[in-house]
Amino acid sequence: MFITFEGPEGCGKTTQSKRLKAYLEGKGHQVLLTQEPGGTLVGREIRALLLRPESVLDETTEVYLFAADRSEHVSKIILPALKEGKIVISDRFIDSTVAYQTGGRNLPEDLVRYLNMVSSKGLIPDLTVLLDVSPEIGLQRATQNSAADRFEQETIDFHRRVRKSYLEIAWNNPERLRVVNTDEKDVEEVQTMIREMVDEKLGN
Repeated sequence: MFITFEGPEGCGKTTQSKRLKAYLEGKGHQVLLTQEPGGTLVGREIRALLLRPESVLDETTEVYLFAADRSEHVSKIILPALKEGKIVISDRFIDSTVAYQTGGRNLPEDLVRYLNMVSSKGLIPDLTVLLDVSPEIGLQRATQNSAADRFEQETIDFHRRVRKSYLEIAWNNPERLRVVNTDEKDVEEVQTMIREMVDEKLGN
């Protein structure tokens, strides 16, 4: 089973994906937790370049870097783990590229979706948990204990477009995407909702 976590900055993906991994392992499953960008050796170099505030990248260059990261990630990490019968959890995947590069950057949707298809080898998650959060709350959370990265430094309008794009993706893919708004929910409450979604999908 392939599960992805998506959402705007500060939505809690990293925290919730780690908690879900521990929960599933406690039930006897073999689980691989990974991330995009940065799931491979090459990906970690790409991640550093993409997130570094000093990086000045053309929008098209940026989307190609995300595609390169995903191509490595899918072929070297995700597919081998799925073939071994593991549950794979990824912090970000194809929906991030649509939301950030089409919604945030205003790149042509056809281009972004084509690059997603090629770089993912056609792999689609079995379940995507979209942790929704308002940009104002999310950015405050994301930069509370660390300096803002290149994406967190974008304008509030950029982040509003990203959120709107995510919600449109969810609307168009109701069978795969489940939305949890995290504005006023604590970590435990959100995790409980996620576990219920995953257990239902696993047939537990």
